[in-house]
Amino acid sequence: MSISVYLVDDHRLFLSGVRAELSEAFHIVGSGYDVDTAIEQIRGYNPDVVLVDVHMPEGGGIAVVEAVTETNPDVKFLALSVSDSAEDVIAMIRAGARGYVTKTIDPGELSEAIIRVNAGDAVFSPRLAGFVLDAFAGAIPSEDDPELDQLTSREKDVLRLIARGFAYKQVARKLNISIKTVETHVSSVLRKLQLSNRHELARWASKRHIV
Repeated sequence: MSISVYLVDDHRLFLSGVRAELSEAFHIVGSGYDVDTAIEQIRGYNPDVVLVDVHMPEGGGIAVVEAVTETNPDVKFLALSVSDSAEDVIAMIRAGARGYVTKTIDPGELSEAIIRVNAGDAVFSPRLAGFVLDAFAGAIPSEDDPELDQLTSREKDVLRLIARGFAYKQVARKLNISIKTVETHVSSVLRKLQLSNRHELARWASKRHIV
């Protein structure tokens, strides 16, 4: 069965070209030129992969990824942008995108990237992969962190996902546990670390490079 793809870009001429290049290899279910339209249609179509621009009005690609991931966690996102800045790459990955490629990519490579993202791989243009590796090189916390040592293995799993911005429902699905159990683990982590809410928890984890 053909992979279903939704396209998001506020440059209509570019979007038309991408659609023409990909239409033979994939089932293009729709396209959106603005954030609100894209979010609404992606939620309805529930495609396998969304190809999304980064810089658009009203929050851009990050807003699309975050909003859709809350309701359709199985949709996979591949960022396609003119920008190759480390800041944009890391922001999109933290939002939930599975990959990031630049608009200089040729059609064959773009098709391959979509296939790989649909299969669950993380895909980056060669130069951009280094940004991701550098950003997450310190992701494994020190083994002698006394605060982290208070937590159980499962609590650490939940902590990492919450720190990455996943909703309770998404954490429950990824760890194959109930939402209630996720809430219990979060409460326990907050109590042990003496934090008040998940936003403080995210900041605490960010300072320790826990993702």
